Amino acid sequence: MLFPRLFVLLCCLALGVPSARAELADLPLAPGAFRWADDATASGPLYLIVSIARQRVHVYRGDRLIGAASVSTGTKGHRTPTGSFPILQKRQWHRSNLYSNAPMPFMQRLTWDGIALHAGHNPGYPASHGCIRLPYAFARQLFALTRIGTLTEVTSDRLNAAILLDLLVVGDAGSSVVTFGMGGGMGSGDRRVGAGTRVPLLEIDPDIFGVWGRR
Repeated sequence: MLFPRLFVLLCCLALGVPSARAELADLPLAPGAFRWADDATASGPLYLIVSIARQRVHVYRGDRLIGAASVSTGTKGHRTPTGSFPILQKRQWHRSNLYSNAPMPFMQRLTWDGIALHAGHNPGYPASHGCIRLPYAFARQLFALTRIGTLTEVTSDRLNAAILLDLLVVGDAGSSVVTFGMGGGMGSGDRRVGAGTRVPLLEIDPDIFGVWGRR
C-alpha cells in the first residue's frame, strides 16, 4: 500500500492559495521588510522555506502562506547550507561562540556547527557567516510561533511548499502518487516524482474542498 509508506512533511505541492496569500507571495520586499497574513482559520504544522537566490523566507501554516520576509544568508566562503533542518535550540538572547561574541537575538539553531536563524543586519544580499539573518521585528514574532523541531527548508531558489516522499515510495515502480492541484483536470498535465513516475493532476471537487475547489 502507498499511504503507510508516504510521509507528507510539507503538503501543498500543487495547491493554489487564496488571493491574499498569492499577493503576499508576489509582493516585492525591500531589504529589512516583512509581511504577515496569519489568521484564525489557518491550521496545520508551521514550517519555513528560505530561498538563497531570492534572499527571502516564506512561513507556512499547513497549506497557507502566512508570512514573508527578506533575509540575508551567507557570503561566498561562508555559504548557508541547503537542505531540511529542524530547529534544534531556541534562545531569545544569544551571542556567537564563533564570531567575536556577536549578538544573535531570537536565535533558532538549525545545525550544531553554527547555522541559525536570528535577527540581524539585513541589507538585501548575502552578508552573514552562514546564518540566516531576519528583520528584528519579524524574528521576534517568528520566535513566538516556532517550536523545537519546526522544519526549516533552505533551497537554492524555490519558495513554494513541496511534498517529501519516503525513499521506499520513490523507488517502488509499482507505486503512484496523486497530487491535487488547481491547474485543471486530468488532461492538464502531470508531474514526475522520482525516475519515470508520472503523477496526474486531478480536478478538486468544490463540494468537498470548498474554496480550494473554486477558481
